[in-house]
Amino acid sequence: MVEIEGRTLVLSNLGKILYPKAGFTKADLLDHYRRVAPALLPHLEGRPLTLKRYPDGVDEPSFYEKRCPAHRPPWVRTVPVVGKRSGRIDFCEVDDLATLMWVENLAAIELHGSLSRSTSLDRPSFLVFDLDPGAPAGLVDCAEIGLWIRELLGEVGLDSFPKSSGRAGLQIYAPLNGSATYADSKGFARDLARLMEAREPDRVISVMSKARRAGKVFVDWSQNDASKTTVCVYSLRARERPTVSTPVTWQEVREAVRRRSPAPLVFEAQDLPGRLEQHGDLFAKVLTLRQSLPRLPERTARPRPPSA
Repeated sequence: MVEIEGRTLVLSNLGKILYPKAGFTKADLLDHYRRVAPALLPHLEGRPLTLKRYPDGVDEPSFYEKRCPAHRPPWVRTVPVVGKRSGRIDFCEVDDLATLMWVENLAAIELHGSLSRSTSLDRPSFLVFDLDPGAPAGLVDCAEIGLWIRELLGEVGLDSFPKSSGRAGLQIYAPLNGSATYADSKGFARDLARLMEAREPDRVISVMSKARRAGKVFVDWSQNDASKTTVCVYSLRARERPTVSTPVTWQEVREAVRRRSPAPLVFEAQDLPGRLEQHGDLFAKVLTLRQSLPRLPERTARPRPPSA
């Protein structure tokens, strides 16, 4: 039993191994989220959170949990969301360290958040492009396409910020924090992805087709939807190693392309404390920068994506 910020919490099975190949335990899981909490919590605060739980570790079955567990402590806040098909679901809202530690004691290795705040569920805080490579394409290919997206967004006045997915891909966020609706953001993202595919059909695909994805990067625009979630920044991923979805700099993205190596964009839990000390939260502006979605002109798509 521990006390965290005045809340009493029982932490259990701390020696349980969650990542067998890495020897990473539940205590390590809790320690990671404790260390990154100052940077992570502002990105969770006020948002419905979906938990992806691995009670027996990353090699065993997992499940998504949208409904905040009924056995939650009375001080855990919830966000009611009414879906067209699912009805009302009370999601967990993680806005303090005690709640974060309670969630992680459930072996919620991955945290998947809404693009909206609970006070404006119909308005996304950001525009998201989720870049997913089809083998033999990989993270370096995603980096190249990410640089192209940055340039295209820049041409219409939008600043953007990259983060690793913690898996094989890269995610590009353009902050909105304004009046744009999901219809606006989804339409814009779809049109940009289609323009890119039209210009580079051998390298970019804009439809969710595994069969057609080989050797290309899928620019997933469909994440811009009220019913979808994306993995939260600083969330661990359920891989062989405890990789983390980590904010990166555009310089690091260019370096991955220059070196033809994914290494500059791959981080594990052990890397995050030093990285946060060096850079702070590279995604801080995603929460505050207000941008309006412009009209996407046809001339925006250039003939070739930049290589570095």
